[in-house]
Amino acid sequence: MTSAVTARAADTPRTAHGNGRKALLAATVGGVVESFDWAIYAVLAPYFAAAMFPGDDPVTKLLAAYVGFAVGFVVRPFGSYVVGRIADSRGRRFALTLSMAVISGASVLIAALPTAALLGAAAPVLLIVLRLVQGLSMGGENPSAAAYVTETAPRHLRFLYSSISYSGVVIGNILSFGVLTLLLVAFGEDGVRGGGWRLGFLVAAALGLLALWIRRGVEESAEFEADAAGPTAAERRALYRSNLRNMAAVFLISVGATVGYYYGTTYLPQYAQQLGVVSGTESAASMLAPLVLLVASMVVVGRLADRLGALRTLRIGLSVLALATVPLMLALGHGALPMWLVTVVYLALIAAPIGLTNVLFAQLFPVAVRVVAMGVPYTIAIGLFGGTFPLLAQAMAKAGHLTLVPWWAAGAAAVSLAGTFLIRRPRTSER
Repeated sequence: MTSAVTARAADTPRTAHGNGRKALLAATVGGVVESFDWAIYAVLAPYFAAAMFPGDDPVTKLLAAYVGFAVGFVVRPFGSYVVGRIADSRGRRFALTLSMAVISGASVLIAALPTAALLGAAAPVLLIVLRLVQGLSMGGENPSAAAYVTETAPRHLRFLYSSISYSGVVIGNILSFGVLTLLLVAFGEDGVRGGGWRLGFLVAAALGLLALWIRRGVEESAEFEADAAGPTAAERRALYRSNLRNMAAVFLISVGATVGYYYGTTYLPQYAQQLGVVSGTESAASMLAPLVLLVASMVVVGRLADRLGALRTLRIGLSVLALATVPLMLALGHGALPMWLVTVVYLALIAAPIGLTNVLFAQLFPVAVRVVAMGVPYTIAIGLFGGTFPLLAQAMAKAGHLTLVPWWAAGAAAVSLAGTFLIRRPRTSER
């Protein structure tokens, strides 16, 4: 084992760069699938809620569908720990392949699930169970991919690679809105509600098979293999205790990043619809170009962070996000700015919080506990604040307080900014 790792470390820059690109592709395509599976549920919820949840009140049914969106996040921390322990003991590649297989299989079952008219209360129960299964797998997907990219990327391009790998999550959102738009054009809103929504989950399963094929062809991280013996149980617990401050920082920083992300990429079309500024079809189609521009913004921010420092770049991004969110949404509500422009600007503002944290978080922890130490606080924050965001926002709207939603997002960004000052850099960190 030692000689193999030594030989790999002595690879030429060209070979090492090539291995890094393969690892980057494997991580990125997994992000596409994870995000698509998650986002397609959220954007299709208004269309399948009436069929999958019993009752007469359409608003209550939609709220119940968003509960299904939120509960998957509740189990993400458990999945982060379980899959993270697998990634920290058996390897990043094995964990990434396992999580993708489970995510894709659950999508197939959701597509085939009978409606409440046939199964009664069993239909929403089964739907939520499948979302729980996906949540467990997704809990370990992103932290494992972040560790893999951190350990395989060229040192001078780590944050560019971080942004590119996380852009897979955005690409998944782009595909989800693209699929929704195609379904609406092909079947109309009634046709999508009548069963066309199932095609969205079948597309998710097909993407998962592609990701599995790509991941089976990549190598394990050399950095993980060099540390493959791992610590004892007592040493592992000591490593967790010594990194509690950085774990708290990961949690706080993730609060604003996840709220901003789900507001900008998932709930904003629904928010604009409820403000009465766009229709359902217009709001879905209007997301495509801004999401593409978000990917470009993330690449620019990643390159900037490699030059200026990730922490400095992140703090600037969070400061602007906290200050600009409410004015942007007020302008949207009063018709001063069109939907497309507000979306473009807001998504550009979240480029730093979502693009840099993958590698930044992973760098804070030792290899032996990296996936669990970054993944558990990260997924707890997502579960508490990101997964519940559409449900909370819809509840605010039902209570007549829709305009409070931007204030919640701005406050979350301020919390994240405060969290950056908790970070304690490891001695081996370069920045």
